[in-house]
Amino acid sequence: MDTTEPVRILTVCTGNICRSPVAERLLQAGLDQVVPGGFMVTSAGTRALVGEPMQPISADIVRTFGGDPENFAARQLNSKILRGVDLVLTMTAGHRGEVLQLDAALLKRTFTIREFARMLDVLDQRAAASAGNGPAAALSEENYDGGGRLPANTAFWKGLPPRAAGVRHLALAADPGDNDIVDPYRRAPEVYRQMEDQLAPAIVSILRHARLNAPASSSHAPS
Repeated sequence: MDTTEPVRILTVCTGNICRSPVAERLLQAGLDQVVPGGFMVTSAGTRALVGEPMQPISADIVRTFGGDPENFAARQLNSKILRGVDLVLTMTAGHRGEVLQLDAALLKRTFTIREFARMLDVLDQRAAASAGNGPAAALSEENYDGGGRLPANTAFWKGLPPRAAGVRHLALAADPGDNDIVDPYRRAPEVYRQMEDQLAPAIVSILRHARLNAPASSSHAPS
């Protein structure tokens, strides 16, 4: 397992101009603060409007949360883009199915973003319950391997999908529709706000899990 490269995360929606770009840019901005250089987040669409920029309201949402929407161009999802990806986060269950049609080997590394976030919440709750001094301190020391933060971080995230899948039964949605992010394309601004309300909590959960499990820097490594 190569742990010298950053963790590669792909977000997927339909046109790659509304939902997945927001997830891409906000995850990248947040994860860069946790482990600089430790993550590479990209996006693609199952029926992408190739070359198009992010929709203006989506770009505004990215700016509101501290991300950068500039220099974005939609891409068509294909098997080449999926090659070497560590984690695929889709906006709907339908998108997950389309990813797996292209590469069935990604079955255990592909989730809807809302489902994945709920799984991480379960893992965080378990860690908090079992660590008297809090999960962040315990896990950061545990994850330090003496070889630098990037390899330790990559190793942790490459092993995360099966750990998350192991608690899927504890993170089921009351309604299957709660796994999906609404598509706001060519719809009223209110639908973009609904998208934001569905997507933002999932991103927060993923970033929280990243912070709680960030490898210790060498200056704080156990001696």
